[in-house]
Amino acid sequence: MTDNVKKKSEQHRAAAVSYGAHALHDGYTDLVYVMLPVWQAEFGLGFAALGALRTVFSGTMAALQVPASMLAERYGAPIVLALGTALAGLGYCLAGVSSGIAILVAALFIGGLGASTQHPLSSSLITRAFPGKQSMKAIGTYNFSGDIIKMTVPAAGAFLLAVMPWRDTVLVLGSIGLIAALAIFIFIPRLPAVPVQDDKVKRGRGGTSSYGFPLLLSIGVLDSATRMAFLTFLPFVLTAKGASLQTIGIALTLVFAGGAAGKLVCAFIGARIGAVATVWLTEIVTAAAILALLPLPLDAAMFFLPVIGVALNGTSSVLYGSVPDLVPASRHARAFGIFYTGTIGAGAISPALYGVLGDFVGVHTAMIVIACAVLLTLPLTIVLRPALAEARMS
Repeated sequence: MTDNVKKKSEQHRAAAVSYGAHALHDGYTDLVYVMLPVWQAEFGLGFAALGALRTVFSGTMAALQVPASMLAERYGAPIVLALGTALAGLGYCLAGVSSGIAILVAALFIGGLGASTQHPLSSSLITRAFPGKQSMKAIGTYNFSGDIIKMTVPAAGAFLLAVMPWRDTVLVLGSIGLIAALAIFIFIPRLPAVPVQDDKVKRGRGGTSSYGFPLLLSIGVLDSATRMAFLTFLPFVLTAKGASLQTIGIALTLVFAGGAAGKLVCAFIGARIGAVATVWLTEIVTAAAILALLPLPLDAAMFFLPVIGVALNGTSSVLYGSVPDLVPASRHARAFGIFYTGTIGAGAISPALYGVLGDFVGVHTAMIVIACAVLLTLPLTIVLRPALAEARMS
């Protein structure tokens, strides 16, 4: 097998494993939403308890991404990602045999523990398999594929709930994770370790890693915080325009569909014109679109929502795709773990903070503040530009 054929084979396997793991793990995360009404009826839970169940899974997933990436540095991504996938599936299997709320909480903790491995390790695998200029496009495709395919898991859960008891449903879906874990371990490419001297070279060129990555993370935190705040207030903006619950559901679907497309499209734009120019493009469009949305009548606003989705989510792929440029290759998994923890955490906290603002100034004014907050990323990108340019020269 020639080196070129071997490289292509490794790239195909890395893409298949990463896309599949992304879809399954994110599908498991969203499956919790489908199961909440079932668990409410089964265990007699209130809304606070249901919210706590969701937090157990998502909070564990977010908090343990950095430890998961550190384990991968020590024991290798194949075993850690495979074990994480098995734990995610096992969590749902345990939920299927739970006899009380305590066991259900433990099951969701185990599921979140397993899910914490996917984002940092899959992203790192993609950037290792598709280095250089290919990296941003590959990350965008990874994000897009995961967003599209992950819908099949909650959809399958909803379908199975209609034909079998809920315990059997989660046992079936959890078993898929155990099978997938074995497939991941077998098919994931064993990429060679990065020589230590490569890390030293990357660190030695002007101290790029000393401020580039923290600055990129700050931009990601701001972007994620404003994105989740916008999605929190959007239903109330549409309600004020006369939207029904069904219309709000359609509206959110349009935003999410545009967002999935934006992750792919903006990654390819970023690879062509650069990360900084793309962030300026997406953030300015996002801010302008939010401000334009407020006075529009409902029908016009609905047509406008996919455009907002493209710009709103497109920034994330460009930011994720820039992570490998700013950290040594041997630290990619850890850097992605930190980046995902920061952005997911910001997205979880920001709706509460902006909610307080909304209580004081109203939804309309809060949305204006959100649009302005989006633009705070722009001066940070100006400072980031030299770090990215320096990294690509090294």
